[in-house]
Amino acid sequence: MRLGVEAALVDGELVRGDVELTDGVVTAVGLGSASAAGRIAVPGFVDLQVNGFAGVDLMRADRAAYALVGAKLIETGTTAYQPTFVTAAEEALVAALRELPGGRDERELPGGRDGPRILGAHLEGPFLSPDRMGVHPPAWRRDPDRALLLRLLDAGPVSQVTLAPELPGALDLVDVLVERGVVVSAGHSDATSTEAHRAFDRGVGTVTHLFNAMRPLAPRDPGIALTALARPDVTVQLIADGHHVAAETLMVACAAARGRFALVTDAAPAAGMGDGEFTLAGGKVVSAGGVVRTPGGQLAGSALTMLDAVRTLHRLGLGLEEALTAATAVPARIVGRPDLGRLAPGSPADVVVLDDDLEVSSVLIDGRDRLAG
Repeated sequence: MRLGVEAALVDGELVRGDVELTDGVVTAVGLGSASAAGRIAVPGFVDLQVNGFAGVDLMRADRAAYALVGAKLIETGTTAYQPTFVTAAEEALVAALRELPGGRDERELPGGRDGPRILGAHLEGPFLSPDRMGVHPPAWRRDPDRALLLRLLDAGPVSQVTLAPELPGALDLVDVLVERGVVVSAGHSDATSTEAHRAFDRGVGTVTHLFNAMRPLAPRDPGIALTALARPDVTVQLIADGHHVAAETLMVACAAARGRFALVTDAAPAAGMGDGEFTLAGGKVVSAGGVVRTPGGQLAGSALTMLDAVRTLHRLGLGLEEALTAATAVPARIVGRPDLGRLAPGSPADVVVLDDDLEVSSVLIDGRDRLAG
């Protein structure tokens, strides 16, 4: 079938013409004239950091809750994501990992194969800097512990681990994770530039929510953030909600890391819900005016969607193609899924169709429209 679009995002460029899908796979792009001017096809969004959505705290989600989250994420254009579990007691993390639906391509949820692709769990902790915990419960922070890490890896499909690489023993954990094919991300870190370089050389390939919960910048102490931006082999992840990172800082980072920055939402249960009180990892958070905070005023995840993150970057002046690539191909590449986040012959037909106002018209996974009645 053809999508009836005017253009499609293909490897970072908008290519005029329609897109053809056959048996759940993209078979052709740039075909003839489109039947619906103004509509563009883009790869489904890939979000590497989703703590919760639609009122659901994924640390405490069962299969029905995963089905609800999946349905709501699809409405915003997200077709693949990593449930993210913050620092918690080992028993809580193991329980959350055991509840995670399947592995890299598992979508067997109540109601059938209708959910986004679950890429595996993102463990954000517990091996974090005591000085950069953010809202993570300090009682459950742990120094690097190989045995604990192995127990967590054995409990469920882990695809990414965020840790503070400067901690004694952290680089040994990096070796274990790299050997197992798990993405290692630096975050909640007080690493100096020297410590950051050592970690990146060892196999840490990306940085979790750049600038947030990490060593502040100084002219002679660039810390982990500027070190990551200076290295062409490191990919950075950014929360573009207008609250976690100032607009000027965001645009400088995008310019410095052109082609290697990924958008993430760090979505809390408040995402997709509006104002109100919610629970995140057992603690109360309050969403007001699109900002999620603890009762004490700390930022606690976001109410952001990937579509809104793309709109934010585009509104700040970034080209639409580059903003969309940061929500699709780059995060897919980070987790070793180059088949996702692309619209090219042979790739899975995970597609979002957007109108002139960057509103979602349809969302397809494996070529089937998941918004159709």
